[in-house]
Amino acid sequence: MIRFDHVTKTYPGGTVAVDDLTLEAPRGEITVLVGPSGCGKTTSLRMVNRMVEPTSGTILLDGVDVSTMSQAELRRGIGYVIQHGGLFPHRTIEQNVMTVPRLLGRPRAEARDRARELLEVVGLSPDLASRYPGQLSGGQQQRVGVARALAADPPVLLMDEPFSAVDPVVREQLQDELMSLQAQLQKTILLVTHDIDEAVKLGNRVAVMRVGGRLAQMDEPARLLAEPADDFVASFVGRDRGYRSLAFQDVDVPLHREAAVRMGEPVRGDWRLVVDDESRPLGWIDGSPARGGEDVAAPESLRLGGTLARRGGSLRAYLDAALSSPSRRGVVVDDDGVLVGIVHPSEVLAAIEAAGRAGADDAEGAP
Repeated sequence: MIRFDHVTKTYPGGTVAVDDLTLEAPRGEITVLVGPSGCGKTTSLRMVNRMVEPTSGTILLDGVDVSTMSQAELRRGIGYVIQHGGLFPHRTIEQNVMTVPRLLGRPRAEARDRARELLEVVGLSPDLASRYPGQLSGGQQQRVGVARALAADPPVLLMDEPFSAVDPVVREQLQDELMSLQAQLQKTILLVTHDIDEAVKLGNRVAVMRVGGRLAQMDEPARLLAEPADDFVASFVGRDRGYRSLAFQDVDVPLHREAAVRMGEPVRGDWRLVVDDESRPLGWIDGSPARGGEDVAAPESLRLGGTLARRGGSLRAYLDAALSSPSRRGVVVDDDGVLVGIVHPSEVLAAIEAAGRAGADDAEGAP
């Protein structure tokens, strides 16, 4: 558990970066600090591992005042992930991940085994272990940064804009990977971002900070979106917060069977979904003669538009899948990516309306 107790940071010249911050990041959860530039979120993060010293107030790590610990001891027990990975350019990937275990006195063979294990955990091929950071893509470097932070199995991870330097597709993959890792490892994670979508996706709790380093609101993501504390929070989380809140509503939408085709099979009628031999969706093909449609499913005719929703996912995922599909039929897959059915926009919207009515009834019945 990380606790900020009336913490303030004032720089020479009088600039207040963090102002009387009190909040708690619970053990085993992801707590996200989010806010506009200049709100003190990165300064707050760096005060935990004493890269920045507070002017006043106390920061407790599992009940221990961090100011009473040596900086070296403190930092060796905290994983730290920053933009661009922060890797040592002159060391191989394996050597980068081995750094902290070696500093802690672990034998070289043990540290090497741990590094190789973690590279696999974060989705990197063992073939990359002997390469240097400059030979890796941005997304691969970020994965190495996460592996290095986990190498000594620290109970606490600090993550400063860890995925902001990569493209949107890789960023989503890294977010999903972090959530998967957290489900297994249950670390106490304090993460900084300026992206409200990332905050509500990753955070068990989200702390919105305003310029001047004051806490505006701290809540679970669903409540933050549904009940912003004031106009600043409402503006920051966005006018489309109602759409974002669908990510926290249960799905009660009927799934329909889809007569999919495989490559080389005839395409008759309107839009047809093409799947591979394991029934994983590949894309859509327009078979309508009126639109000059295709007679046979072929790779060059595939339309790849449309996101995939996971079975049992959120209303937001189902609606996005339905609206982004060229056929206006949302594709739903299982955890292995295998087709389980399709959903129609009208039925997703009906489920959203029903959820809204249920929420209104609950509110009326509340004491």
